[in-house]
Parts: sequence; structure tokens; C-alpha cells
Amino acid sequence: MNKNDTLLKTLFVGISVCLFCSIIISTAAVELRGLQQQNKLKDQQSKILSSAGLLTNKTSVSELFSSIEEKIINLETGEYEDSLDPNTFNGRLFESQDYSKDLTTSIVLSSKKVLTSKTRENFAKIYFYKEGGQIKAIVLPVRGLGLWGTLYGYLAIEPDLETIIGLEYHTHKETPGLGAEVDNPRWKSLWKGKKIYSQSGEVKISVIKGLVDPDSSEADYQIDGLSGATITSTGVSNMLSFWLGDLGYGKFLKKLKKELEEKEIFNV
Repeated sequence: MNKNDTLLKTLFVGISVCLFCSIIISTAAVELRGLQQQNKLKDQQSKILSSAGLLTNKTSVSELFSSIEEKIINLETGEYEDSLDPNTFNGRLFESQDYSKDLTTSIVLSSKKVLTSKTRENFAKIYFYKEGGQIKAIVLPVRGLGLWGTLYGYLAIEPDLETIIGLEYHTHKETPGLGAEVDNPRWKSLWKGKKIYSQSGEVKISVIKGLVDPDSSEADYQIDGLSGATITSTGVSNMLSFWLGDLGYGKFLKKLKKELEEKEIFNV
């Protein structure tokens, strides 16, 4: 062994290389953080637009999203929450506060059957697409348990508040070829035109086992099941039942429906 190749020199070189690589990686991470956040925002916006059937290759996502109006609502009261700024409100997180973990800004649920936690935050950001001042679509963030974790997505509904435009997931851990078929364009296309509520006002939309019988009187409320993914299918049904009911957006949707009906009568 060369007398210069001492253990101390070997350690020095190794540590120096590690430190140099760490500095390069840390610098790259900091420099790219802004770009990563921009890409994440763009992906979120594209999913919102896609759920409402607005995404197109002819126009940029940012330009299309400029027609979207963001509002914060209080799920407990069904009213708009004007004290919160949609521009700084980030879903369940607002600055350093997690509303779902604060008992003064959340409710305790009876079980974890739908959500991963036993609480539900009181505030949510929703999205309106308007043309000529008229609401054409409402996009609602939804989340719920699948097989391996939480599915996060957006549900777009017509201004009648009873008809689905589309359902788009942006984050999930479902199995490729099985539960991950929630991303399959064919399955996503099945949601358009489906009805949400029964005549008595109960949430009726669900993902069934097998294929929907088009001649069935229930066909308007049913979606084909995901083959080999019963738990994911059940999770999607439970998710929509929760978020479209009174524990979710139900109170807000009832008030909005009344407002839209009164406005229509007044305009006539």
C-alpha cells in the first residue's frame, strides 16, 4: 500500500465527495422547488378543467383556468366563507393550520369508513365555471378511502346540481390494471349525464358490481364496477355518498339550488 493512502486521507476524500454531492443536490432541489410547485398547480388546474369537460389542447391550461371562479364555503352552514381568501387557501391546509385537526374548525366523524381521519374540516374550496355570468359547472374536491390509501379528485356537476359532468382523480395508490382503472378514459366517460339524487333527495349514485343494465330503471344512478377492484369501487361509492350528503357539500348545494331557482323565477 502506498504510504500516502492512509485511512485518514481515504476518509477525508470520501467525506468531501459526499459533502460536495449533498451541496449540489440541495442546491438543485431549492432551485427547482418553484418549478415543481408551478407544475403541481398546473396539474391541479388541468384536473379541475378535465372533470368539467373544459380541457383542450388548443388553449393553455392557465388561459382556460382564468374562466374559473374560486370560492371558500363553510360545510357546516352551507354558506360562503368570505373571511378566507381562495388565493391563499390550500385545500385542507391554510398557511400553518390544518383545519381537519383543529376541533374548533372541524367535526368528529363516527368512523373512518370514508376518510382516513375521524374528523372533517369545516372549510373547502370549490370552483365555478361561468359563461356570460351564468354558472355552467360546479367542481367539488372529493376524497375517500380506496384499497391502499386515499383517492383525491374532483367531481363536476351541472348547474341543476343533480347531474354529473365528470369525475377526475389526481392522486391515488390503487393497483395498476385494477383499482387504478379510475384513470381509464373509458370508465371516466361513463359518469357524464349520471344522476346524483333520488326523487326523495337521497344520494343514489353508486358504482355497482358488474355492468350497468341500460334498460334498468336504476341505470341513470349506476356506474360499471371496476373489474377485480371491489374495494375501490365501494370506496368511490362511499366517497360520493359522503361528500354529496349533509356531512359534505349537501347543505351548500341545497342553498345554492334554492338561490338559482329563485333567480330563474325572478328573471322570468
